[in-house]
Amino acid sequence: MSKPINVDTLHALFTSLSLAFNQGLAATTALWPVLAMEIPSTGADNKYPRLDEFPGMREWIGDRYIKDLSKAAFAIENRSFEMTIGIPRPHVEDDQLGLYGKLAEGMGSGARTLPDKLIFGLLKRGDKEICWDGQNFFDADHPGFNSEGKETSVSNIQPGDGPAWFLIDDSQILKPMIWQPRRKFEFVAKQEAKDDIVFMKDKFVYGVDGRCNAGFGMWQCAFMSKAPLTPENYAAARAAMGSIFRENGESLAITPKKLLVPPALESDARMLATSEMVGEKVGDATVAISNKWKGTVEPVIVPLLA
Repeated sequence: MSKPINVDTLHALFTSLSLAFNQGLAATTALWPVLAMEIPSTGADNKYPRLDEFPGMREWIGDRYIKDLSKAAFAIENRSFEMTIGIPRPHVEDDQLGLYGKLAEGMGSGARTLPDKLIFGLLKRGDKEICWDGQNFFDADHPGFNSEGKETSVSNIQPGDGPAWFLIDDSQILKPMIWQPRRKFEFVAKQEAKDDIVFMKDKFVYGVDGRCNAGFGMWQCAFMSKAPLTPENYAAARAAMGSIFRENGESLAITPKKLLVPPALESDARMLATSEMVGEKVGDATVAISNKWKGTVEPVIVPLLA
């Protein structure tokens, strides 16, 4: 027996699907906050100054030293995203709607994890994508300074041919990546009889859309390695991050707090970060030694880095 389709029926359907969408949104955990700062947008894009020119504190002698941050060095343009499903009218009439609630829940989950897809996608390509200083985000030749304030090249990459792993200092105010929301994702419907798609296609349509984008922030707070995840390579990466200075020769005090790895490196990451003992190469042999790196970093397994 067909269910009558009227205003009440469609209102109940929208309410049910909207609730499922919100449940999917709330139940999904996003990983992007471990490496990105959220900077809302109110226009077509956001324009940013060079992030490495943000000054540190200095003793006030004479006049103030004014660092002019008014000139935009780069912009992140907002992009539009959508996800849409159509429900044939007969499915509503015949009350065959069980699957659509799950689809709406999946749309909520998809909206929650879109920042992850954008941010971790950029991170993976960081050795091939230009950032605001004209170099690839992960590069061996970033313009920087040494402890005497002299210009020098700075590296935040370790070469190799294995799966990439990343060290992140998420304790800084300025973080490695930028999440830039413009318009939040909302659940909307085309289900009125006068709507063209209902009239022409005999189909009710429900969708989610919003505007946002992601971009590169402070490369100084991130390090990529494609070398094996060993104590030796980990130590070299930490040392490189801790050897980055301001223009005045003052240390940026970068200390990695998170170790981001794909699933293929989960075992190595957990061993390095949590085990009492680790293996170290001595000649041709590997011997067990006390793990001095235990507890120095938190392993975060990111499937999107696979």
